[in-house]
Amino acid sequence: MWTTVFLSISLLSISSACNLHPSSSLETGIVCRVTKPAALVLNEQTAQVIQAAFKHATFPDITGEKSVRYMGKVAYNLSNIKVSNLTISSSDVDLREDEAINIMIRNVSATFSGTLSYELGAFFMTIENSIDFEIYSSTDLEVNNKLTCRNNRIAADTSDCYLTFNEFLLHLHGDKQPGWLMQLFTNFISFTVKLVIKGQICKEINHVANLLAHFIQERAEDFLSDGDIGVNIDVTSFPVIKGSYMESHHKGLLRYKNVSSSFNSSTFSPSLLTDHKMLYFWFSEHVLNSLALASFLDKRLVLELKGGDLKEILEKESQWKPLQQIFQESSLDNSLTRVWSLTPPEIRVIPKGTLVISSVAVQLKTSLDESVATLYFEADVNATVQASFADKKLILHLVDSIVHIKEWKSSLLIHESTMRPFLHKIVSLCGIPAVIKRLEPALTSIMNSKQLDLFTIINPEIIPHEGYLVVQLDFGFPHHLLVDFLKRSL
Repeated sequence: MWTTVFLSISLLSISSACNLHPSSSLETGIVCRVTKPAALVLNEQTAQVIQAAFKHATFPDITGEKSVRYMGKVAYNLSNIKVSNLTISSSDVDLREDEAINIMIRNVSATFSGTLSYELGAFFMTIENSIDFEIYSSTDLEVNNKLTCRNNRIAADTSDCYLTFNEFLLHLHGDKQPGWLMQLFTNFISFTVKLVIKGQICKEINHVANLLAHFIQERAEDFLSDGDIGVNIDVTSFPVIKGSYMESHHKGLLRYKNVSSSFNSSTFSPSLLTDHKMLYFWFSEHVLNSLALASFLDKRLVLELKGGDLKEILEKESQWKPLQQIFQESSLDNSLTRVWSLTPPEIRVIPKGTLVISSVAVQLKTSLDESVATLYFEADVNATVQASFADKKLILHLVDSIVHIKEWKSSLLIHESTMRPFLHKIVSLCGIPAVIKRLEPALTSIMNSKQLDLFTIINPEIIPHEGYLVVQLDFGFPHHLLVDFLKRSL
């Protein structure tokens, strides 16, 4: 169940196509909050995204015609327009409450090159020519990124996009071009060229922003899946932008074969999260419960221990010799112990930790060839666990446990007054810690398979409350994620 806590580490980055129902916010299972300090860190990489937008923008041919005194008509065509020598001086970001994420990029210097073809018609003469050109420009770029939703996911709307040209210099190649020609084209094509550049750059920024939003959410969904088990991260309301944070609300419903989960209430309110950390995740215990159900249905809640493994576990609490004495002449070296859940575990989040209520069965065979178990018993177990994350590893700590042995049977002649207390002791001292010890590396391995180990996670905290769990942390920018996105999408 702790997989969802860590596998959801990701980034947040017109329509009413989200098909939001008035009561859908009641079904919120996961909330992600990205604060302004995180936005400032993410903004450090804005230059790469803007550069990608410029470089991958496609510019249509620009054609025009103008009547000039004494020269007649001048027709022109600018084609094969490309961008090079792109540099960005600085970038700032601000959160405008209930409006947008404002991104101001200053001094974007770029060279636009291509071919200029023109035709002069005057006094029964026509002059046609084609020359290379370069435009040196310095631009300030302002983008107001509104977070909206499309197809039940977060989408970016950057249509509020402005380019302010501080410099715009046209250079025609070749020394023989008359000065009046360059002045002529500079005067009456610059306005048109500026409009086309603005339109195409803003269009490409919107395209890249939505590709990035889709890519991030696709990765988040992958983080929350393993095999046939997945989580629905469709939004339940439009994203929220406040002066100090951005927030999105997600369903968090189980996706497992033809099994579905639902709940009709949510305990989330904005006051449950703060803004002193960079990134927050709020998980309803319903999400953890549904993942526990799926793990049970997928037959993952099974543990098998051979004789050597069992001996290692029991020796730590000095229980190996007592077990040997009970079994007397039966050899346990070749034994096989199998532990499994009889019913789906129930997950409750309480301030003390995460309470796991389960009913388990334990079967021990002293020989692998035996068709009948030497020992079989069932137990109800309540275990409260606290989780932490350090050195890129998940750490689970057992706070307390309650064990009740329901029934047992054995092929050995053992009195109940001897066996029942011993089984209780074995489960409490050895069994629960052994399961936790094996869960830690298993869940860490799953998280690392999603490349979580490539993220720089700083001071993570996992804080249980009544009915929900909060994960809060600072982070270093996952540069690999942006590189992966740019390689994959552009």
